[in-house]
Amino acid sequence: MKQIITILFLGLLTSVSNTVVANEGVELVVLRSEHELVVKKNGMTLRTFKVAFGSGGKKAKLREGDHTTPKGKYQINRMRNSDRFHLFLQLNYPNMNDAKRALRNNSISRQQYRDILDAHSKGKLPPQNTALGGAIGLHGIGVETKDKIEIHQIADWTQGCIAMRNHEIEELSRYIEVGTVISIID
Repeated sequence: MKQIITILFLGLLTSVSNTVVANEGVELVVLRSEHELVVKKNGMTLRTFKVAFGSGGKKAKLREGDHTTPKGKYQINRMRNSDRFHLFLQLNYPNMNDAKRALRNNSISRQQYRDILDAHSKGKLPPQNTALGGAIGLHGIGVETKDKIEIHQIADWTQGCIAMRNHEIEELSRYIEVGTVISIID
């Protein structure tokens, strides 16, 4: 009996050591100029994915409806299945820098600024209903038709999110968890 328990324990230990442990030193870096999302662990690249961005061009997101992708440092705040996009990994957008810029530009009120900072200090999703917009994240392309796949490969087509093929967003979700840091840079 003792041998059986030892064999089972060693088998379990071996199987656990071969699996990807979500967020153990993992960070995401999105290189807008390269249309790449890089998964890094302790500074080493584990995987690179081709991604599509917002259809509004290269500038950073400034307001709701501009169809641009934000730049800056964010965290994965929620992970959920999506009828429209297969899987949706929501970012904690807007971040504190987005809020500071918007307050200086009079795009948001002082109270909205405080609400955004308060949400970040508590690790919660910041308000999604300000002039800055919301519901920014990483997602799949939904039902994968030939046309959708072709568009995804040649164009930026989202309303400000970062899009990947469905099997890629599933693979990415195995590396990360709520709280994983994502840096979106040029």
